[in-house]
Amino acid sequence: MSKTVVIIIITVILLFMGVVGAGFFILWNKISQISQTPPNTGEIPIEEEENVIGPLYTLDTMIVNLADHGGKRYLRVTMALELSDAEAQATIESRLPQIRDAILMILPTKNYDDVSTTEGKIALRTEVMEKINGLMTKGQVNNIYFTEFVVQ
Repeated sequence: MSKTVVIIIITVILLFMGVVGAGFFILWNKISQISQTPPNTGEIPIEEEENVIGPLYTLDTMIVNLADHGGKRYLRVTMALELSDAEAQATIESRLPQIRDAILMILPTKNYDDVSTTEGKIALRTEVMEKINGLMTKGQVNNIYFTEFVVQ
């Protein structure tokens, strides 16, 4: 036998094995899906509660110097506040200068080590949320999402 005939035979065998393997894989998935399907008992399935977020209020970008030695690092942050309801949005809008001031009093007290880790960002989020909720008269801030977080 020549070398090309052997290569052709090996290629055909490999293709055949691939097709058979793919067939078994598809068959196995179909059998798995059928065995995992609960029997129809005539009951209406209960839908799970969706993860619904409240109204969002995006604050303007804030740039502050960090409390590091030499003052050469700064933080640029943009936040979206998840509010409990529409009344909370009205409160945010009426107290926006106080809220920005509170945030601007917290951010410059942090140094690079405080905000460079995930744990530090979570702690910062919690601190800012507690401060804002202390200013709220109606509704509350349920979560804060950092849409921009740059430390340089």
